[in-house]
Amino acid sequence: MLNFTVGPVTSPQEVCEIGSQQVPYFRTPEFSQIMKENEQLILEFAHAPKYSRAVFMTCSSTGSMEASVMNFFTKDDHILVINGGSFGARFAKICEIHELNYTCLNLKHGQKLTQEMLDTYNPADFTGLLVNMDETSTGVLYDVEMIGNFCKKNHIFYVIDCVSSFLADPFDMRRCHADVMITGSQKALACPPGVSIIVMSPRAIRIAQNTHVRSLYFDLNDCLLNGERGQTPFTPAVGILLQINARLKAIKKAGGAETEIARVAEQAADFREKIKALPFEFVSESPANAVTPVHPLYGDAYTIFTMLKNDYHIWICPNGGDMKHDIFRVGHIGDLTSEDNTTLINALTDIRRKGYL
Repeated sequence: MLNFTVGPVTSPQEVCEIGSQQVPYFRTPEFSQIMKENEQLILEFAHAPKYSRAVFMTCSSTGSMEASVMNFFTKDDHILVINGGSFGARFAKICEIHELNYTCLNLKHGQKLTQEMLDTYNPADFTGLLVNMDETSTGVLYDVEMIGNFCKKNHIFYVIDCVSSFLADPFDMRRCHADVMITGSQKALACPPGVSIIVMSPRAIRIAQNTHVRSLYFDLNDCLLNGERGQTPFTPAVGILLQINARLKAIKKAGGAETEIARVAEQAADFREKIKALPFEFVSESPANAVTPVHPLYGDAYTIFTMLKNDYHIWICPNGGDMKHDIFRVGHIGDLTSEDNTTLINALTDIRRKGYL
């Protein structure tokens, strides 16, 4: 299968080779050193502030979204949630489950966030803000520096889900004044799913160290303490962490985060240029590099997804809910090439020839 989803994505060969090996025992100095390398490279690629820390959670990125809400907010907080799609709605649902006070800034599918929209909210009413840098369900890239200036000016604790955008779009944790950044193993890191990463600024570390969390597994202070020795509180996804280590070092060797981001941007631009010859329109007002949401002018988006999977052995991302029949998504992360884009365009052209577009 040719994989144009947004995760799990196609892994490079060096990552696959590690996945085929036996998983080693991990309570060793050797594994601790690998974990310390992982933390150092994640902090470097995120441009994290000095004295920041990164912890590695064995769960999907939704687990780290929930852990962040649990560890950094209480019922005394009022949180502004940027809700432009499925993943903004997920942050809102987490707040609701934990009975936190929150307000949604709701956006239409594909709509970008503007300063004028933020200015309609009284910042004095809020102590926290949650946003998905790339609202992956609609491919909208939010201006996290604009949001960060809003948060810094008003002393608002700022959490960014960078799950789909880390290593795909430019991101500087210092410049956007973020307190917390979340990402995952199965996106631009191009490793199997199962590990998510929480990067904490010094401010976030202080809060985590002084918060009593009603959770054994999601206690971030416990994660920080164990991370000091290059370990995790409980058995981690050891094999995936070894794969992440290989992938981070390969990115570093190739030129670092900026080189990888440029590669993904080039892959996205190539696809977007090639698909212009077909009857589709782009959805996002502010497109992210990782994914292109596409609306077919004729035909059904889910039918196209199904035909590509069954007849051409190509995976793209369908959407759910009220976007199921209107929008599908094409990813640009993982081990993909311009030639792969051409293969997908040829398949879509053939579907059009058959009368489904």
